[in-house]
Amino acid sequence: MKEFRYLPDVTTLKLDRELCIGCGICHLVCPHGVFEPDGNVMEIVDLNGCMECGACSHNCPVDAISVNPGVGCASLIINTWLKDKRITKSSGGGCCC
Repeated sequence: MKEFRYLPDVTTLKLDRELCIGCGICHLVCPHGVFEPDGNVMEIVDLNGCMECGACSHNCPVDAISVNPGVGCASLIINTWLKDKRITKSSGGGCCC
């Protein structure tokens, strides 16, 4: 999903490394690979990849992550992806629904 970006440097995603315990749940639930391990804590490695879905913050056991779901580009990314999939399907002769 690296090809989908909205506006650079506008995401509300924040990680408090002081609170982070390095459990890696954010890495597992993030659909865009925004997080990677950095020693005993996690690190945001692709801030602009965040679509602000909230999966990371909802699953963080120590509330080290904050994000404002719905503020960012999740809707744009999903709709663009679905549109591309419909075009691909319809060009193959199948139903575009």
